[in-house]
Amino acid sequence: MTHLNHYPASTDLAPEEEWTKSSYSSQDNGNCVETTVRSAAAARSGLVGVRDSKKKDGPALAFPASTFSTFIESVRTGVFD
Repeated sequence: MTHLNHYPASTDLAPEEEWTKSSYSSQDNGNCVETTVRSAAAARSGLVGVRDSKKKDGPALAFPASTFSTFIESVRTGVFD
């Protein structure tokens, strides 16, 4: 299990094939974000990983799934507009 007192490596959170690039990210290796929202690892651990797609082996942020879900819903409803 990943300890939350440090930034875990993305490989700590989910295998490579379970990371998904945002549909809003450009396909030309621009500013891209990947998450484990739909991964089996996230379902098991209750954590959603977020990483920079250009640094796949680098650190990733880990959020409780419920917190990440609340954040996404806030974005969708314009809370941060």
